[in-house]
Formats: sequence, C-alpha cells, structure tokens
Amino acid sequence: MSYKAGDIIEGKVTGIQPYGAFISIDANTNGLVHISELSDGFVKDIHQYVNIGDVVKLKVLEYDEKTHHAKLSLKALRKLHTRNRKKPIENKASLPIMRIGFRSIAQNMDDWIKEAKENKQ
Repeated sequence: MSYKAGDIIEGKVTGIQPYGAFISIDANTNGLVHISELSDGFVKDIHQYVNIGDVVKLKVLEYDEKTHHAKLSLKALRKLHTRNRKKPIENKASLPIMRIGFRSIAQNMDDWIKEAKENKQ
C-alpha cells in the first residue's frame, strides 16, 4: 500500500530504541517515530508514550515508496486534537473597555509630558 504525508494511520509498535519507536504499518511497510515526534515536551522515557505491542494512531510525515519506510509522528495527532478544542470564553461584560491606539496616545501626550516635568522637579 502507498502512503502520503498527512495520512493518519494505525501501526503496531515492534521495537523501541533510545532515539524512537519502530512501527509496523502493514506487511510491506514500516516506520519510525523519532523521540522528538512523541511529544512537544522533553521525553525522558519512550515507554511513557508507547510500549512494544501497542497499536497506535500516527500521522505520516514522509513516505519513501522505494524503501516502504515512513517517518511518523504521535505528537502531530495530539496537536490536531488540542487545536480543535474550544477555548473558554471570558465574560465580556467583566472585561474593562480599553481604547488603545495612536489617537489615544496623541490625546494624552501633552498631559503625560506635563506630569513628567512636574515629577522631575
């Protein structure tokens, strides 16, 4: 089977090394999830994210059709989930109304200069 960057696939973890996890995607295709593609944060122990035998969903970053080898990412899927999550809406009535811009600076500049001169003396 052929894969392309951006595909979401399932694969089985077949091996773990200090630099990443090896994944079997199908009978002819394997891949690697580099340690940097497990999480946005520091990964001290890969076993905190995957273990041999786990079936995991992954995103294809690159696919080489000649070697049938894929570069995979676990964290890319986590970003998709958090990106779709709605942020809490603040109560707009409780927020102070602030009018900031060049016009407000120009309107207040004379007062600020006068105040600065008075504080200097």
